[in-house]
Amino acid sequence: MSDTPPSGAENFSGYTVCYAKEKGQFRVLLLGAAGIVFTTAAFFTGSEIVLAIGIAALATAYYFYPLIEHDRPRLGANQYGIFIEGLGVIGWRSIEKIGLVQMAVRTIVTHELQIKLSQPLSRSLLADWRKMPMHRLLMKLPWAMSPSNTIRIALEPFGDSPDEIERTLMRMQRHYRS
Repeated sequence: MSDTPPSGAENFSGYTVCYAKEKGQFRVLLLGAAGIVFTTAAFFTGSEIVLAIGIAALATAYYFYPLIEHDRPRLGANQYGIFIEGLGVIGWRSIEKIGLVQMAVRTIVTHELQIKLSQPLSRSLLADWRKMPMHRLLMKLPWAMSPSNTIRIALEPFGDSPDEIERTLMRMQRHYRS
């Protein structure tokens, strides 16, 4: 294998995680169908309110569309670092800490992977994948950046368990940083 980082997620070998099949399919298909029904009804009735509801439902289905693409890796790691779809490859030496945080809202517990960077994001990226094709700009990304230089990734949509993802990434970080 060469010493240069991969140029895209499809070339990324190592540990990869995709979205689970059952996590977003119902939401996307239901909203898409509702959007089509409301938009068609608005066409026949001439109602602007029904048209607005239909367009909002279609836009929401479009936003969540990546959740049904369960064959594309969204998160992964190899000897170069951690890859996150729509962000890039973060070098192991730029990662200060990897942690799993549980957040409870009433009766729902969600898990979030937090990757604390030791330097600014622009210097941490070995490969920058933030420039996306025009048709994907308004779609859901698996990551968010906090003001404290921490990348936050909601782990609920992924196929692997949150504990397994954290354990694997931490094990790989220990291996490749030493």
